[in-house]
Amino acid sequence: MLTKIEATCAYLKSRTQLRPEIAIILGTGLGDLANQIEVTDVISYHDIPNFKTSTVAGHKGQLVFGMLAGKPVMAMQGRLHYYEGYSMQDITFPEKVMWMMGVKYLFVSNAAGGLNPAYKAGDIMIIADHINLFPENPLHGPNCDELGTRFPDMGNAYNRDLVSMAENIAHRLNIPYHKGVYVGTQGPSFETVAEYKYFHLIGGDTVGMSTVPEIIVAHWAGIKCFGVSVVSNALADAGVKETSHEEVQRNTLIAQTNLSTLFRELAREL
Repeated sequence: MLTKIEATCAYLKSRTQLRPEIAIILGTGLGDLANQIEVTDVISYHDIPNFKTSTVAGHKGQLVFGMLAGKPVMAMQGRLHYYEGYSMQDITFPEKVMWMMGVKYLFVSNAAGGLNPAYKAGDIMIIADHINLFPENPLHGPNCDELGTRFPDMGNAYNRDLVSMAENIAHRLNIPYHKGVYVGTQGPSFETVAEYKYFHLIGGDTVGMSTVPEIIVAHWAGIKCFGVSVVSNALADAGVKETSHEEVQRNTLIAQTNLSTLFRELAREL
């Protein structure tokens, strides 16, 4: 594991002079924030040793290095998903590379179904916590003590200080938002009506097919995490109209500007 991480880091450091302290994962339809980055280097996942390639529409599959609000950042335009057939080790390998690159903060976004009846398509939800319904934990197997402890506490996985900072920014800039719990499932099928109701009943406000493994590994490695869901389809529409990936991409565009502003200003304040 460490040998692979070191090889990947060595390659990235040979391709960019930037040493980012902030990493950003841009989810489905949320790649626009990359346009606000003063880009210095763009590297395709195809070219990065030990990286897998995203196969999902809306995920460009490239690593962007540059400056955002005066801070050096690396941004993943497109993530890997468990439903693509990749292992948990594959989809969380980038977070291990971030750790070795010296990243201190990870910002994550995702497109998610709205479970809370108060949520509508295009809304932003700051993630305060998650429920892990993936069939496997990404820390399953031998522990890498250099990265983190065998039994990491997850009580502050979504760093409370970062959440508080983001809420203050949202209030100051009049960015409407919710705060709630994200449910992570393996996908790739969208949820049934009964599943929507069940996930809300057990405490979920949004549901999606990513983020949870990434946060577990990043938090385990000591990286402070912040996450946002963009509501791409609402509980009220479940069973009434068909949900499609195209609809998800369209509805996330509604939140582009506010999400980009929130991430940019949070980076500025760190």
